[in-house]
Amino acid sequence: MQRICFHLRVRPDRVTEYKERHREVWPEMRRALSETGWRNYTLFLSEDGLLTGYLECGDFDQARAAMAERDVNARWQAEMSGFFEGGGPPDEQMRPIPEVFHLE
Repeated sequence: MQRICFHLRVRPDRVTEYKERHREVWPEMRRALSETGWRNYTLFLSEDGLLTGYLECGDFDQARAAMAERDVNARWQAEMSGFFEGGGPPDEQMRPIPEVFHLE
């Protein structure tokens, strides 16, 4: 099982709306994430826009590729793109942070 952590930057003027959008993630999107192996997927967002994501999966590259094949993911990424600094779909900006310690 891989543990993946990443950072993205939400535009400060869109932080409140980003939080609101994630209060009701589309059921179809939630289902697609589960079906493609995303587990314990959690997002943390600071008021300055620093987004920290964490998930567990069997193989991150495979999980991302499987999501890329889903129509719901394309729609979600298109809607979320405007929230992030740097532009572009957030799933293309996710860069795993190297793990240096884990306590079980």
